[in-house]
Order: sequence, then structure tokens, then C-alpha cells
Amino acid sequence: MLLLSVLLPVLTLRSDPVHGYSDGKVSVACGDMVPEHGYEPSPAPPPYNLTVDKSTFSPGDRITVSLQVASPDPTFFRGFLIEARDAGKLTSAVGFFMLTDPDESQLLQCGHTQGSAVSHKRSSRKTHMQVVWVSPTTPPQRVQFLLTVVQQYKVYWVRVAGPVVTLRGATVSPSVPAPTTGPAALSAPFSSEGCGHSKSCLRDPVGCRPEWDLHCFFLSFTADEPGQSVMFELSGPAEGYLSFALSLDKWMGNDDVYLCVSNAGRVTISAAHVSGRTHPELETEDPLWGRAWRLADGIIQCRFHRNNLLPNSFSLNQSYFLFLAHGRAEQGLIHRHERQPLISTNQKVITGHPEDLCGSRSPLLIKFHGVLMLIAWMWTVSTAALIARHYKNFWPDVTLLGKRLWFQVHRAKMVSAVVVTAVAFTLPFIYRRGWSKRAGLHPYIGCVVMALSVIQPIIAVFRPAPESPRRIIFSWIHFGIGTVCQTLAVVCAFLGPAQQALLLPRPWSLAVMTGWLLWILLADLCLLIHSCRLKTRGNGDSDDKENILFPRVEREQHGEVCKFKKTALLLFLMGNTGFLAAFIRAIASV
Repeated sequence: MLLLSVLLPVLTLRSDPVHGYSDGKVSVACGDMVPEHGYEPSPAPPPYNLTVDKSTFSPGDRITVSLQVASPDPTFFRGFLIEARDAGKLTSAVGFFMLTDPDESQLLQCGHTQGSAVSHKRSSRKTHMQVVWVSPTTPPQRVQFLLTVVQQYKVYWVRVAGPVVTLRGATVSPSVPAPTTGPAALSAPFSSEGCGHSKSCLRDPVGCRPEWDLHCFFLSFTADEPGQSVMFELSGPAEGYLSFALSLDKWMGNDDVYLCVSNAGRVTISAAHVSGRTHPELETEDPLWGRAWRLADGIIQCRFHRNNLLPNSFSLNQSYFLFLAHGRAEQGLIHRHERQPLISTNQKVITGHPEDLCGSRSPLLIKFHGVLMLIAWMWTVSTAALIARHYKNFWPDVTLLGKRLWFQVHRAKMVSAVVVTAVAFTLPFIYRRGWSKRAGLHPYIGCVVMALSVIQPIIAVFRPAPESPRRIIFSWIHFGIGTVCQTLAVVCAFLGPAQQALLLPRPWSLAVMTGWLLWILLADLCLLIHSCRLKTRGNGDSDDKENILFPRVEREQHGEVCKFKKTALLLFLMGNTGFLAAFIRAIASV
């Protein structure tokens, strides 16, 4: 019951729901066209084709849109979402659809128009689907069809670019709008000169220089002299895109986002908004000007200007936290960032005085979680276990509060470790506001460790008297649970530095963690060998080795034993402290 009272409040915290829409009612996905499956879209080319029977249209025309399997290998799709959007903006659906197979498809309302999207009606296997799109009375000059298609629950493709149809008689711009106005590309990389004096900068690592450091993530912004606009510069190594956001808090949601996306050898620079932990929705009106970009050596760089005051956008005269993120992109479609964004430590007025900003990629609660868990298991538990195994007879006549000294030290350390573990255990749940779906095995193993940590002292309370025949049963159970718990805690310690919210540098973190594990095993082995040597020197005729043999041998060789065990314990504590300090320093720096 005690275990349930500890774990139940935490495990019943709100968790983000994962929805599956086998009935095709996916109006919630109209904006970004992303199904709420909780998995990343497939990076492979989709094995499907979306085609139309006309390349031009007039107001009120009907165009047949077909979705079919394109791969020569036998395949199928279970779900889909098709929309038609203004090709110049790609922000809202236009026109409406008519069904040709009502048993397999259905109409959805995306925006203000009923039937402006079409989706599957059931999750049966399909190889082709056909619908009819009807042009509105006042259509845009160019319309593009977009497709999201689901093969399996974990395998799907999002917002696949489909065919573009053109209004008859319209004079249209090229199919791919120019990503910049003004200079098409930057002639030289950005410079950190003036950071903190003439412009504000946010950098990772701290103090890096984007003009020569290929691993430098860099954001700078400078207000113009009249105070009407701000120039932003963004640079960093990325496979597909760089972005930064202006946020009122340190939690993603209701933020202004600015994207620099690499696509076909060019960089598209755009403004967007996120209303939650979702894909950004591009602004309907383009608020940016003075664009310029550069691609070289795997580095994406972009520059743009934005007026301080814009409708439906954050005012740059206010203070915000700055988020700096990067990730993969395919055909202009961005994927979720694989690394935790860099978040400024404090809010910053964008048009305020120049400042060299600091930031972190790990939330403070997660940092405390990592530090407390390492203190509990790398230092406290390992020391308590070593004392229980090898120092029971080191202080035979010393007592504390009526109990032998080794027992009191062991118990105090173990109880404090349970308390510290319980506190650290709750912190990720508080930060995530529920369960994390992207943390792999780490949280599951952590829950087992927490449960065993609580069970262990409860069992210890009911330990039989030393002379009881059940004492040996208790000793083995206590030893077994402790060993399993400590082993799983070590596994968690190895998995922890690879978590996105606390991503320590690799292979450094793996090497240091391995060094610590070998250190405690070496200390245990040396003390075990020392004890075995003492056994061979003593009289082996006694049946009670713990109460007769060891005390007598240690009295005969008191000086040698005390010196060795004191030195071993001191070196063990110094080594543990060194490994712990190295990890705490690394956690503080991320």
C-alpha cells in the first residue's frame, strides 16, 4: 500500500493522448495534415501517386483526382487525407470535393467550406481511390493538391506535394516561388563580431564563432536605427532546416516561429505559428523581407527582416524566451527536431539593448533529475552496498544509537537514497506533464527501480532476528532485490545521457559511465580478494565464520587490515566523487 501511495499520484498525472482515426474523421489534422499517431512520418519516398485529369481549370470546373499505388511491389494504403490549397500560400483549403465511392471515402470540413477535404471512411486495404474536386467561383491562379497517406499505423507520409493546376487565362509566377527578395545568396558566412555590443546573440556552444566553427549554432538580431524593424541572422549545421521561435514561456505552444528550410539547393525562409506541440502553420500573409541565404559545408544560413508591429504576430517590442532548433526536412516538409531546442535562460526584449545571451538545451527540472539520480546511485547506494559487503567487522565495537556503526551508516545511506530517488523520479513527470512517449526504455526501467527502491526498506523493517532460522531467507531476498535494483539503476544511468532532454556529449558520457562501473567492480573485487586471503590465514575450523574467524584474524592483523580497508574506502569515495563531479559539470553545461 505504501508503494501504491507513492507511485499512484505520479502515474496518474495527465499524459498526452495518442489518437488513431480508423474512421477517417481527421478534421483535427486539417492544418498540418499530420495524423496524431505519435510517430515520425516515413523519410522514404511514398509508393503512391496523386494525379489529376486536367492541368487547367475555370471557375466551377470539375477535376478528377486519383490516388493509386505506384510501387511495382504489392502494397496498399489504409488511410488518406486530400486537400486542395492555393499554391501561392498553401495555408488554407480551396474549393470542395465530391465523392465517387461513398463506401470508402467521406467529406470533411477544413476551414469554412464543407467538403473542402476528403479522407478514408474505414481502415480497409486500398490500392486506388478517386474523388472529384470542384473549383470555387473565385479561385486562386494556381491550386496544388496535397496528400497525407497511411500505410500502417507507424508508417505514413505527410503533406506529399501533388499536382498543380492553373486557372485558364491567368498569368502566373513560376511554380516554385523565389525564396528570397534582394540578394539570392549570401557571399560570406555570418560573423559573431559585435555580439553584446551592436547586436544580441544566442550561441551554442557558448562563445562559438559561426565564421569558422562548423558546429556553431548562432542567432543574432539587430534593431534598425528608426526602431521600426529588426534584422535576424540564423546559422548552424543541419540536415534540413534551422528555426527559432519567440515564446512567452519555456514550453512549446502559442509561439511565433521562423523557418529556414533547405530544399533542392535553395533555402526557403518563412514565418509560421505553432498553437501546441504540432507542426508549424505558415502565416497567410508574408511578414518577412530582405531575405538572403547561404548553403556551404553542411551549414544553413539565412537572414531576413521583420517589422516590429504586425497584425496576428508577436510585437518585437516585448520580451520573449528564444528557442533555437534544427532537424531533417524532405521536399520542404520539416520533421520533428531530434535534439532538444536551445532555450535562452531569460526573456529578452527583441528591440532592447544588445546582449550576449546564454541558453540551455536541457530543462532545469531534467537537469535536477539527472543530478539527483546520480547522487543517489553513483555515490550513495554504491557506497552503502560496499560497506554492507566488506565493512561489517571493520568497527566491531563501535555503536551508534544502540546499533553497530556499519549498519547505521548503511541504513542511513539507503534511506536517503530512496528519498532522493523518489524526488528525482517525480521531476520528469512534472516537466512533461505526464508520460513521455519518446524516452524509450528509460522511464519503464526507472519505474521498476523506483518500485524496488520502496520495497527494499519495507522488507528490511520486517527482518527476522539474527538467531531466527528465517534470517537466511531474508538475507537472500534482501540481497537479490538490492542487486537487481542496483543493476537496473546502472542500465538507467547508461540510457539517461542519451535522452533528448538531457543529451550529454557522446562518446564521452558512455566512456565515463563505463569507467565508473569498472571502478566500483574493481573496488569490490579487491576487497573480496583481500577477505579471501584473510580466510586462508585464519583457523577454518569454526562454523561461525562471521562472528569468530574474521574478528580473530583482524585482531591478529589489525594494523594491516585497518590500513588496507581505510585506504580502499578512501580511494573508492574519491573515485566515485570524481566521476560524479564530472557528470554534474557536464549536465550543468548542456
